[in-house]
Amino acid sequence: MYRVAKVLNHNAIFVFDSKDQSEYLLLGRGIGFGKKVSEYVEARPEDTIYSLKTISDRGDAKEIAKSVSPECLDIANDVLNEAEKTFGGIDRRILFPMADHIEYAVRRIRNHEQISNPLTDDIRVLFHREYKVAQSIEPLLKKRMDVQIDEHEIGYIALHVHSAIENEKVSQAMQMAYTVRECIAHVERETGETIDIMSLAYNRLMNHVRHMVARALNGESLKLDMNAYMKSTYPQAFESARKICDELGRSLHRRLEDIEIGYLAMHIERVASDELKTPEEATTSKEEDHKETNNNKRKGKNDEEI
Repeated sequence: MYRVAKVLNHNAIFVFDSKDQSEYLLLGRGIGFGKKVSEYVEARPEDTIYSLKTISDRGDAKEIAKSVSPECLDIANDVLNEAEKTFGGIDRRILFPMADHIEYAVRRIRNHEQISNPLTDDIRVLFHREYKVAQSIEPLLKKRMDVQIDEHEIGYIALHVHSAIENEKVSQAMQMAYTVRECIAHVERETGETIDIMSLAYNRLMNHVRHMVARALNGESLKLDMNAYMKSTYPQAFESARKICDELGRSLHRRLEDIEIGYLAMHIERVASDELKTPEEATTSKEEDHKETNNNKRKGKNDEEI
């Protein structure tokens, strides 16, 4: 049993647990209806309980919960419910940073200050399942707050969803998307072609960079060294990969192991090779890539790194 400390609205209340002397946020349909301070309430199976001791990059959970509207807390909770249906167990502590972001997004939209995110397309492909979950916020915001959210804001919500399932900071997920964009930009400059974000080679490159960043952050290593082969066979791709690894290391404040260069070069060469095919070869290849990419997305699979 919890003692009601404050009723935020019909769906959200602050409660106190005398057993552990801690405060919690209790979210659930109608949980706050008719409730009064100091009366006792039982959490139902469908309700969600959040500790207010949580501390995130954006600050103290209790302070965030007090500063954002109950509607944004409720909407963030519903998005996390969708994430749980898709991914299973998630880290619900992301509720507070997500609700905080939604609060500011609503404010920006109402003030006609909508932002543009140059990485939206990359986020949509790199975190396609997270983006699909994040899209659930669109009808919620429209119905409850009469706010129309755009794809760029949905992209940011997708990063919060990713943070809830991978135990990564939102900034790290953003760094992944940025690094992939830089990889693609390098290849586009080398080939003089715009790369199809739906191609299988593009998806493989993105997933490789994603795992490469994770290895750097977790201190993990690859086993097979492909540097000598890639440097002699594809020197241009190898040099591009070296520059990107150096830049990524500076951004992450971690030195990437030299062995990473060869693997990244292989994926860069794959993408470049796809873009340099004849029109007939490219059409056939892209049709096949689209089918395989879409099949993998439907199955919720990531492409193998190599």
